[in-house]
Amino acid sequence: MGHHSAPLSWDMFCNVIDNYGDIGVTWRLARQLHQEHDQQIRLWVDDLVSFARLCPALDPTLSQQWVEGIEVRRWDALFLEQVTPGDVVMDAFGCTLPESFLTAMASREPTPVWINLEYLSAEDWVECCHGMVSPHPTLPLKRYFYFPGFSAKTGGVIAERTVAHAVRDWQQNPALEQAYWNSIGVPPRVDSELRVSLFSYENPAVGELLHLWSSGSRPVRCLVPEGRILLDITAGYWKRPLAAGDLIKQGALTIQVLPFSDQPGYDHLLWSCDVNFVRGEDSFMRAQLAEKPFVWHIYPQQDAAHWVKLDAFWQRYTQTLPESARLAMLALNHAWNHGQGIAAAWRQFEQEQAVLQTHAAHWPETLLAHGDLSSQLMTFVRTRP
Repeated sequence: MGHHSAPLSWDMFCNVIDNYGDIGVTWRLARQLHQEHDQQIRLWVDDLVSFARLCPALDPTLSQQWVEGIEVRRWDALFLEQVTPGDVVMDAFGCTLPESFLTAMASREPTPVWINLEYLSAEDWVECCHGMVSPHPTLPLKRYFYFPGFSAKTGGVIAERTVAHAVRDWQQNPALEQAYWNSIGVPPRVDSELRVSLFSYENPAVGELLHLWSSGSRPVRCLVPEGRILLDITAGYWKRPLAAGDLIKQGALTIQVLPFSDQPGYDHLLWSCDVNFVRGEDSFMRAQLAEKPFVWHIYPQQDAAHWVKLDAFWQRYTQTLPESARLAMLALNHAWNHGQGIAAAWRQFEQEQAVLQTHAAHWPETLLAHGDLSSQLMTFVRTRP
């Protein structure tokens, strides 16, 4: 596509539901559409306070502001009524657009390309639903379903052009990593020390894992960004409340609690650790691009639908691995998501760590073989009738 076409104006909508995943993904995509594809983005967000934690440059008291070239608006019915919808309207993850805005979309000439960005999944059914169109029951509008995914027949995954280069640069230049560790108050590595980042939903297995690490022979430094898992560390391992800045040493284990960081800071943590525990969608994607083995805590769903989604991804990720490494990866992710059996699964994983590291380093090439989400999305938007 390139920059020869005139920039399009976009209205992107995001509800900050639970945690930061939805706004994390939407903000990352908005920045990339602007920076790499020269698009004009107006981003509507209902909870600017949560958003500001991911993006410290944002002032949550302002209902309109510019951050990194993107216009950020508080999603509020009053403001919405005063704007003309853009060339493209995207609602992220099925958030409901107000009737008044839909009416404004219908009266615009030409009507906007309306896209519902769906959650990322590796399931097969995503391929047949990607790009499906749903006409509005009463207005002359068509809504397209856009499914990110891991195959050529889906919409790709979010990854900026520079990420592979940045990761390689970082991992081949120990001074960059050392400067990062210094900046967050983490000492240089001792020989053979394993560094693990732990970002997770509530998980009863965490106590068992920490006890295993503290009683082992290999030094482990576990770096825990502030969040919901701290309560389980208190319940299952360390009987006192924890907060950013806390440091615990017991046996072979050191636990260090880090303050919640912005997106670039979190990327640097993933790039610098040997193994990353991640959750949801945004940190799950960043872990894949970090070229390190990772454990994914998927967002639990009511009817256990998340198990199918979890397995669909790991089948895809592990299909070229030797059987013992493939089984170790599946066992570790199952144990963590079930909240039990983690010690045995971790030992199995440790046996295969070198093989899994090599695999992780090549995974982004497989992942991005069909192009990234923003580039595919631009093609999709420009070729709609």
